[in-house]
Amino acid sequence: MSTREKPTDPEPYYEAHVFCCTNRRPAGHPRGSCADKGAEELRDYMKGRAKELGLKKVRINSAGCLDRCELGPTVVVYPEGVWYSVATKEDVDEVLQTHLMQGDRVERLMLRTADKLPKDRAKA
Repeated sequence: MSTREKPTDPEPYYEAHVFCCTNRRPAGHPRGSCADKGAEELRDYMKGRAKELGLKKVRINSAGCLDRCELGPTVVVYPEGVWYSVATKEDVDEVLQTHLMQGDRVERLMLRTADKLPKDRAKA
C-alpha cells in the first residue's frame, strides 16, 4: 500500500489513467500549446491503440493545460505521476508498450521538474 492510500480506500476503477494535454492557446503565444503541436491527433491515436492492445483497465483522457506547454505535447500517467513529452505516434506506442504494458519507463521521453525541451527534440 502506498503512503497515499488508506485502508478504507476503494479499489481503483482503472489501473492507470493517462491525461493528454490538448490545451490550445492563442496563435503566436510565446509558450505555444500542445494542441498546436498535434496533441489532439496523438490523443486520439493513443486511445485507439490502447483499445487495440486490449488495455481495458487504462483510461486515456484529454486534459486542459498541464502547464508544460514548451515541452508538449505532454501526457502524465497516474497513479505513478510520470510525465512524458510525446511528439509522434512512435512515441505514443513506446509509452503504451513500455510504461502501460510492461510497467517500465521510457527514459528518453520522461519529463522531470526542471526539464526544458528534451535534447533529441531541441532545434539546433
